[in-house]
Amino acid sequence: MTLLLDRTRLEVELSPLERAVSFRRDNLHIDREAIVKVQLTDDAWTWLRGVGSPGTHVPLVLAAGTWKSANGNDFVLIRRHKPSVVIDLEGAEFQRLILTTRHGLALAQALRLDATSELAEVTDIAATGAIPVVEPAPPARKRKPAVRPA
Repeated sequence: MTLLLDRTRLEVELSPLERAVSFRRDNLHIDREAIVKVQLTDDAWTWLRGVGSPGTHVPLVLAAGTWKSANGNDFVLIRRHKPSVVIDLEGAEFQRLILTTRHGLALAQALRLDATSELAEVTDIAATGAIPVVEPAPPARKRKPAVRPA
């Protein structure tokens, strides 16, 4: 799987094997405006909800395809217990994407930067952009107690 990003959309490019196990014919195309939240996780299995339909599920080994639940449809591509990213969406084909990828941090950083008008890998975008750094607040000063006459 390759994560591609431009100014208007995120594209999840699936390999032929990933397309086969997820029962999907084409790549995922997500408008950037539809992305509400991106979260990194070490255990994507805790985010899995509903039942695979259509999809492939081998417990704790592979979950791929559309997962349907009362909350809506999710697209998942989870492999073993590897770092993953959970992308909450609004107004898209899916309510959530759960993807096993080692590029989750790069995706989160790339979404904060201005992308070009052409699709590029999120790792390339994150590497070329300035990563925002939050400066810690200075420590609060202690007030001296007021001296009261006796």
